[in-house]
Amino acid sequence: MAIQIYNTLTKQKEPFVPITPGHVKMYLCGPTVYDFLHVGNFRGPIVFNLFRNWLEKKGLKVTFVYNYTDVDDKIINRANELKIPAKEVADKYIVEFEKDFKSLDLTPHEHNPRVTDYITEIIEMISKLIENKKAYAADGDVFYSVKSDENYGQLSHKNIDELQIGARVEIGSKKENPLDFSLWKPAKPGEPKWPSPWGEGRPGWHIECSAMSHKLLGDTFDIHGGGIDLIFPHHENEIAQSEGATGKKMVNYWIHHNFINFGSEKMSKSLGNVATARNFLTKYNPEILKYMILMAHYRSHSDFSESQIHNAIRALARIYSALALASPISQGASEIDKEFETAVDAAKKGVTDALDDDFNTPEVFARIFEIVRLYNAGHKHGQKITPKMKWRAGAMTTWILEVGNLMSLFQQPPAQFLQTLDDMLLEHMNLSRASIDKLVTDRKAARASKDFSKSDELRRQLNDMGIAVNDSAEGTIWEVLK
Repeated sequence: MAIQIYNTLTKQKEPFVPITPGHVKMYLCGPTVYDFLHVGNFRGPIVFNLFRNWLEKKGLKVTFVYNYTDVDDKIINRANELKIPAKEVADKYIVEFEKDFKSLDLTPHEHNPRVTDYITEIIEMISKLIENKKAYAADGDVFYSVKSDENYGQLSHKNIDELQIGARVEIGSKKENPLDFSLWKPAKPGEPKWPSPWGEGRPGWHIECSAMSHKLLGDTFDIHGGGIDLIFPHHENEIAQSEGATGKKMVNYWIHHNFINFGSEKMSKSLGNVATARNFLTKYNPEILKYMILMAHYRSHSDFSESQIHNAIRALARIYSALALASPISQGASEIDKEFETAVDAAKKGVTDALDDDFNTPEVFARIFEIVRLYNAGHKHGQKITPKMKWRAGAMTTWILEVGNLMSLFQQPPAQFLQTLDDMLLEHMNLSRASIDKLVTDRKAARASKDFSKSDELRRQLNDMGIAVNDSAEGTIWEVLK
């Protein structure tokens, strides 16, 4: 079936049809670079990375624009605190963001425009809006006139009359209407500024994305995305500006991802529960951040409570445990296992159907765990390796790596990364490898001396701790129960 995308504009799923056959143009609102980005800022890059990879897997070329807001009140305030130029603040945190982005091993974007490189295009768009009587200048300021736009509210489905109830123009305001929003601001002492027909100043927030997307993607493009908090007013205002300037529809499909919650509360600085991506990646791992974001559907809340983080570590450990088990035997002569082949083919179709259905990642993971469980059921530690087992190992590994590549997951060396995950689980369980190794060694000694009662008691003790013990002709190994 065709890819179905939930369109915020129409509030329903729609078949995805690119404007230009075979070519998708996509814009995602990027960060304001005044500090290390919090975990929530990375939900967009991670889920849209999957969207992009799936579109390309379906044979489409993708042009992806992800911008940096490098002039803004937050940047100016930070610069004033540090007593350095605003540009220095923005440059520093673009570099820091790109370090985090690179550590996630996501596909690079075709364009990462900075607002300050598009001032000419911003001024040209504002001038066009004034010419089209969609905006007005007022003593150095320029405002968009909301009453000039009969379609205002089309994305957020808000009613202008309802928005105006209780709204008041502040004393001294130059606005004709309290809902009008800024396109150009006059310069204040010490702030970044550029010359314009309305005097020296800088752009308002909303106009930047309209100007950059228009320059890089054209009058109308396929997909525009961001968090649900951007639907109103930012994306609503983008539509008003872009369509007011060009007279054409701005975007065909609007895609919005939901919030990340920490302990069931929306992540925000006002709640004091923001975790920077840098801290999360340092404490845990990029693989865990990607898994946690993708295991929830992008339109659902994603919970980053401590329990959910460790559930994610355990889930990843199950997958990597199967990959580590399969890796040493996946080469050499093999014999097709028809039952396993049928299961993998069904899983492949399930993944295709899931991603075609508005990028349903929870269903993708369900299919992966189906195959992992089936593989584990037919392969235990110490079992004699048969040609069919070799084939199953290769088939499972190839398929999981292929699906993982779409999500930028499961590409780590299996045995090495499994140990990393197990160490995290042991820390959470307040256990150490040394203490477990001692119990396992004591059990081996009990078995050697035929003290089977003590051996069984030590196995029960390890199992109660969450440790599985496997005996084979090659020896005894232990692993954290997944």
